[in-house]
Amino acid sequence: MQPQIPLTRDLVLIGGGHAHALVLLRWGMKPLPGTRLTVIDPNPTAPYTGMLPGLIAGHYAPEELQIDLVRLARHAGARLILGRATGIDRAARRIAVPGRPDVRYDLASIDIGITSDLPSLPGAAEHAVAAKPLGAYAVRWDAFVAAPPDPAPVVILGAGLAGAELALATAHRLRRAGIERPEVSLVEQAATPLAGVGAATRRALLRHMARQGVELITGTTAAEVTEGAVRLSDGRVLPSAFTLTATGARPHPWLAQTGLELTDGFITVGPTLRSTTDPAIFAAGDCAHLAHAPRPKAGVFAVREAPVLFRNLRAALTGARPRRYHPQRDYLKLVSTGGRGAVADKWGRALDGWLLWRWKDRIDRRFMRMFRHLPQMPPPHLPHPLTLGVAEELSGSKPLCGGCGAKIGPGALAAALSGLPGPQRADVLSGPGDDAAVIELGSTREVITTDHLRAFCEDPYLMARIAATHALGDIWAMGAAPRAALVQVTVPRASERLQADMMAELMAAASAVFRAAGADIVGGHSSIGAELTIGFTVTGLAERPISKAGAQPGDALILTKPLGTGTVLAAEMARAAPGDAVAAAWASMIRPLGPAAAILAPEAHAMTDVTGFGLAGHLLEILEASGAAVEIDLDAVPCLPGAEALAAAGEASTLAPANLAAVAPQLSVPEGPKAALLVDPQTGGGLLAAVPGAAAEGLLTQLRAAGEEAAIIGRVVAGTPHIAAA
Repeated sequence: MQPQIPLTRDLVLIGGGHAHALVLLRWGMKPLPGTRLTVIDPNPTAPYTGMLPGLIAGHYAPEELQIDLVRLARHAGARLILGRATGIDRAARRIAVPGRPDVRYDLASIDIGITSDLPSLPGAAEHAVAAKPLGAYAVRWDAFVAAPPDPAPVVILGAGLAGAELALATAHRLRRAGIERPEVSLVEQAATPLAGVGAATRRALLRHMARQGVELITGTTAAEVTEGAVRLSDGRVLPSAFTLTATGARPHPWLAQTGLELTDGFITVGPTLRSTTDPAIFAAGDCAHLAHAPRPKAGVFAVREAPVLFRNLRAALTGARPRRYHPQRDYLKLVSTGGRGAVADKWGRALDGWLLWRWKDRIDRRFMRMFRHLPQMPPPHLPHPLTLGVAEELSGSKPLCGGCGAKIGPGALAAALSGLPGPQRADVLSGPGDDAAVIELGSTREVITTDHLRAFCEDPYLMARIAATHALGDIWAMGAAPRAALVQVTVPRASERLQADMMAELMAAASAVFRAAGADIVGGHSSIGAELTIGFTVTGLAERPISKAGAQPGDALILTKPLGTGTVLAAEMARAAPGDAVAAAWASMIRPLGPAAAILAPEAHAMTDVTGFGLAGHLLEILEASGAAVEIDLDAVPCLPGAEALAAAGEASTLAPANLAAVAPQLSVPEGPKAALLVDPQTGGGLLAAVPGAAAEGLLTQLRAAGEEAAIIGRVVAGTPHIAAA
């Protein structure tokens, strides 16, 4: 048996820039045992800026520009933290990420790009958008061209290469949107625009701007941006329905507080891409300044730095010798000209034409293809010989899911519990089968439940938030007030310091969730094992616990969260789920059920939380306890973003077949992805309540006002327990 290699070092990548994306790609193909890799970025995807002008011109769809950091993190075996780093305590080696405990590092690398000049220009924050970061710009531009005003004047501040390229793309897109004579003004402070390219390239681009009707205004700056205009420093006022700033590179302000040596606000690094101040910090891309070979801010350098950064991070973690980075003196600039044409510039020479666009498009698509089609790592070889039945058990099987997808199937569980005797104590009012056990305490009732989750992501903090919220679901489903919790956790083998960090992160998350619910953590147990598993035993108090029995014909069924976590998580493990869909699933799982329970409990005839056995399985538990049937409106059942598409593509949790087998005899639904999601195991799922039909709409209004994605999905009818859906 191979020994489990303990984690001993933390490598943290701050930012999902091009260099770090390529490091993650390489790390997945050549991981370093013993290193816990973390990437911190505010978003689940990172844009490839080389295709931005093509997006603005309408040649690319937004998803074609996105590097999926969730998929990359899964490929690299990395922990992905969706948050924005705001500072580094170098003495403690901790990175500040608001909303969670500081993230410790042994080695850190920074690739966060640049930010905009908006804060320094009056009115810009309210009435303009910056070209970088891309997200807000792309969203606002898409909305603008979907219904452009007429006229639709656009003002772009900054006539460098980026500004000129975006001006040409803007004019082209406005024509496609039906504006015959686009009004695009390009404002440049310098007397000569397009600094950084040769004279021949400048002349070619100026010819294209003249043909596209782009007005070039030089020797002045913007003094103020208002809702419908830009006032220039020379007194002129330019009408503007859309104002964009592309005025050059501005470093992120928080870097100035790190104590690192900076050049014009950018991290000064040496030839190994290591900070000249702190050997524990590397930097690459636009946020770095190469002290030994200064270069302009351009994505090509970040891409070329990636192999050296990957090698040198590994060298620092293993004690090997680093490699020096020698940037090229000049680089090929392919500047798109709005339509499917481009101008090429290198060594002061220029070429112009449609073939250059095809060349640029091929280069860009080839770069993105590396992240679209991640290399498949071969599965580990099985030993030989094998016991009879092992090969059949593993044949065609998917990786074991985490969360509620790792539960024992309902059929096997029912068989195991069938011989368990009922309660022998008079004060134990319910046995196995309800959401929580009910114990009589004088005039009140105590409910007690336990739940454990096998980790499906590498972040202990996120997993603990999800596990705690999930465990509380049984308490809230019975209308009880959470009281106390015990923690049971298994952490993977690691150095004592890393284990302490893991425990501190998950306990901070769990404590925050339970305290917000009005409960206290009062103890627990920990152990070391093969992988992270987090569980909680929770108690609560209720005067009248709500059981699964009590649903009546005429009741409406309310579901408080969309379905699909099992499918999304299974697809994420297979690197098939879009990052945005995974982020939406995480956000849904950490949303507590307490507020929804407070609204539903006073009216509910029966209530449960939807977890491992899926909506159909838990609904059947209500029907069997209540002696009723139900009619479901499939179109009304809410689903997480991307869940239906993934189900249609065949993605499913490993528990889904067992869930379907358990309910199939009592389930009549048309085939399709929505039907598949009825048996999808939910982690951190919503409440399912049978409420009086007359009260349903009012309750739904209250739930939605509280921010819940609730829906009325069906009604209870007389009959033997059965689910009919249409």
